[in-house]
Amino acid sequence: MAMSDFHGVFPYLVSPIDAAGRIKTDVLGKLADDLIKAGVHGLAPLGSTGEFAYLNAEQRTSVVAATIEAAAKRVPVVAGVASTTTADAVAQAKAYQRLGADGILAILEAYFPVKDAQVESYFRAIADAVDVPVVLYTNPQFQRSDLTLDVIARLATHPRIRYIKDASTNTGRLLSIINRCGDTLSVFSASAHIPAAVMLIGGVGWMAGPANIIPRQSVTLYELCKAGRWPEAMTLQRKLWRVNEAFARFNLAACIKAGLAIQGYAVGDPVPPQAPLSAEERRAVEATLTEIGALSAAA
Repeated sequence: MAMSDFHGVFPYLVSPIDAAGRIKTDVLGKLADDLIKAGVHGLAPLGSTGEFAYLNAEQRTSVVAATIEAAAKRVPVVAGVASTTTADAVAQAKAYQRLGADGILAILEAYFPVKDAQVESYFRAIADAVDVPVVLYTNPQFQRSDLTLDVIARLATHPRIRYIKDASTNTGRLLSIINRCGDTLSVFSASAHIPAAVMLIGGVGWMAGPANIIPRQSVTLYELCKAGRWPEAMTLQRKLWRVNEAFARFNLAACIKAGLAIQGYAVGDPVPPQAPLSAEERRAVEATLTEIGALSAAA
């Protein structure tokens, strides 16, 4: 894959962290290497599953640097940039590009609501500041200021804003984006959507936390969709949807970190005040992984 051509399965990496707040770069490096060997098409540190909202600047930089080093240019690394201020977001984007990021996942955090014109200017400023492709990220469940269809269409005219990852749970909205933006903006599914369904309507892949724990199955699903083998794809999709259901039921990072711990990765707990899964919740995740064969694959 060309480093500026994003498609396929991009796991939203967890951010392994110890009790003292240090990023466990060795664990992150091993996870990234194993995911690449499993066939994923790219890596996305500092997405929602990466707990970007709970990490300080030093921790975020450590996560991005460790991911880039582990990837070693085998697959693109699209680093998450999130802030409440445009200046800080621009500084992050520039810094991650200097570290070697192949793309930027642009996220707007907001305390006070922000009007459409300011939302648009925030994302344009990030895209103006870098020379790599930018992925817009929108998640109305957690963000005070969402990207409207009109703003998305205007941003799609920017030469470096080439992708969007939408976690709205509204698949019709994705089709509206595809219809309005055509080939100027490629759509990635989120775990809130059914990836195979998004591929059917014209998506190019998915950026999502569950791919951390089911990378091989995720890659197989993508390949079936690309080959147009829809009955087989939907059979696998129905099986894998159990993971998405668990992901939606529990805390995002806690669920995937528990799954990775069960698979043997010492990723640590989510950052407080988030709580790790209870013993009962962890057993539910383990049962799901066992049912879909993710534990034997990890072993």
